[in-house]
Amino acid sequence: MSFSDSETASSSHGGEYKNFRQVSRERLLHEMLRSSKTGDSRSTWKVLIMDKVTVKVMSHSCKMADITDEGVSLVEDLFRRRQPLPSMDAIYFIQPSKENVVMFLSDMSGREPLYKKAYVFFSSPIPKELVNRIKNDTSVLPRIGALREMNLEYFAIDSQGYITEHERALEDLFGDDVENSRKFDVCLSTMATRIATVFASLKEFPFVRYRAAKGLDTSAVTTFRDLVPKKLADAVWNSIKYYKSTIRDFPQTETCELLILDRSVDLIAPVIHEWTYDAMCHDLLDMDGNKYVHEVPSKTGGQPEKKEVLLEDHDPVWLELRHAHIADASERLHEKMTNFVSKNKAAQLQQRLVIRILSLTLCRDGSELSTRDLQKMVQALPQYNEQMDRLSLHVEIAGKLNKIIREVGLREVGQLEQDLVFGDAGTKEFINFLRLKQDASVDYKLRLMLIYASVYPEKFEGDKASKLMQLAKLSREDVKAVKNMRMLEGSDSRKTSNGSFSLKFDTQKRKHAARKDRTGEEETWQLFRFYPMIEELIEKLSKGELPKNEYQCMNDPVPPARKTTGSMESLSLRTGQSAAPHSMRSRRTATWARPRSSDDGYSSDSILRNASGDFKKMGQRIFVFIIGGATRSEVKFQDFCFSVTSSAVSMYFPKQMVNKLSSQLRVCHKLTTKLRREVVLGSSSIDDPTVYITVILLLFPFFPFLLLVLLIVQNFSMLVR
Repeated sequence: MSFSDSETASSSHGGEYKNFRQVSRERLLHEMLRSSKTGDSRSTWKVLIMDKVTVKVMSHSCKMADITDEGVSLVEDLFRRRQPLPSMDAIYFIQPSKENVVMFLSDMSGREPLYKKAYVFFSSPIPKELVNRIKNDTSVLPRIGALREMNLEYFAIDSQGYITEHERALEDLFGDDVENSRKFDVCLSTMATRIATVFASLKEFPFVRYRAAKGLDTSAVTTFRDLVPKKLADAVWNSIKYYKSTIRDFPQTETCELLILDRSVDLIAPVIHEWTYDAMCHDLLDMDGNKYVHEVPSKTGGQPEKKEVLLEDHDPVWLELRHAHIADASERLHEKMTNFVSKNKAAQLQQRLVIRILSLTLCRDGSELSTRDLQKMVQALPQYNEQMDRLSLHVEIAGKLNKIIREVGLREVGQLEQDLVFGDAGTKEFINFLRLKQDASVDYKLRLMLIYASVYPEKFEGDKASKLMQLAKLSREDVKAVKNMRMLEGSDSRKTSNGSFSLKFDTQKRKHAARKDRTGEEETWQLFRFYPMIEELIEKLSKGELPKNEYQCMNDPVPPARKTTGSMESLSLRTGQSAAPHSMRSRRTATWARPRSSDDGYSSDSILRNASGDFKKMGQRIFVFIIGGATRSEVKFQDFCFSVTSSAVSMYFPKQMVNKLSSQLRVCHKLTTKLRREVVLGSSSIDDPTVYITVILLLFPFFPFLLLVLLIVQNFSMLVR
């Protein structure tokens, strides 16, 4: 059986920088689809057959044009009834499950198989018994053109981010009664397999670190939930050891870092308001995934028409502004629009003469327009319209966001959130807000309550929280969310020495600060102080300063000879040599990491299209994986999807899936530039604040119910007596 470490697997085509997502894309297109073009088959079209998981893997990295360019004319669902095409070859990209193998054998066995020849690619390692089952089918074996393990079963949501798509990971791994449950084992095993395929795909051999159980170094009792990162690290490590011994040219010494965390490392990031343009769009606007619907003037002069647009990486304005503060984005959009109109000739002409152009009348000085002038105008107008539409769209969105922020008083809410986090406000300010802002949104009050509970956990012991909940006018379901979050946080909650409710407010509010201001980082914009905890952890990891008792390593590395932050110097953290082993795939400076300067509405992507040839080597990659979902402050993504049909022609559509992972990818992009090491973030899912709170509500569904049952039983016993 051949594996995915073929000659075509290199990601350094032409010495060009390939980021995490590009490597994934090229492996799918070149190593899988293109490798099936052998002999006469180069001139023929093929059928691509996938299951419900691999179709998502493909859709996150490739588009319709990419796939058709490689000779695929039809995309099919493995489990749908399909039309026989005996003259065409088929490419199977499937998971190595028994059901999938049985279906494949059914397609290709007998006297009249569905396809002429099959090229089979498995998304992860296939068990030996299934390989033997395929080999033992003598009618199918001659019809197999390739049988390989692609080892690519993650969903690349960004150039530096991926998910394993376990939206119920918190419930399956941290919920009630999950110990020794089948759903726990299945979730953990699948998650580990998909994480490991990241390293198989990139040919990276990581130091596997994980957040250790709290009870190992303290007197606190270790719970089953505390052991989840360790269990996941064990499973990932076992898979990587398998790849190390089976994949050709896989590194035999460590080439990168992997840090496995759970959601309890930062319970504030999922609920606090993030003030980037991207986060505000998804938090305040009624968006379906990355789809935004707005009204445009009707071409017939009637009622305005609704138009759907995708806010994603192919929009250069979005790409440039998505991680900027909303105020900064608004100012830059205003400048872009002004410069665009003043410098673009087509814009000036359309402003003054569009009607005259269309009717071939006179220009402003009274002379007739020459044929050459008309030709230039007509050629410029389509490009102008596209650029103008794009800029106008973002100006409209920014204006709508600023209007909502003013109308709901979000600045005041955001200020209190950040003051609580940084210790500049305490119980007094929080209670004053609840008293004075009775009409504030329940969602905002709940998010404030969750932040307050994370910073002041002692205020929620026993029945101390009841008055706060009554003052905030929160429902029982909302109270349940606060309780569940505290249970998720575990036994290391910050507590005062006496644990009593004090009437003296803010006497120790600095002690309760959940964050410290970053030294050497001046924030130009208000409400831009907050940073996710992973930023601090990644910097410590890069410097070799993570406490070993809190973040243990599966590899048992040699202590570093020195600690530096430089890009090439950081390679010597664990070897003491001038340079550590590199990944088998090249890494060069990402184009987005270079300074940009754009004075118009459309040249913000010019750096990407015309990248400088001066690529500098970067240090070892850093991978971080968060169990239980990442947030918009930690990662932002866009993706495309195509439908799988049983018709002769497959239609492809942009994917409109709910955004669930984003200040964390902003952190990854920021630290990649700062540390000169590509930082890749993975998570089980992506959670916007509303989704996260819903998940928290469902996390321990029986906790309040059991209390109610106990209370009823107790009262009934008293009545019987």
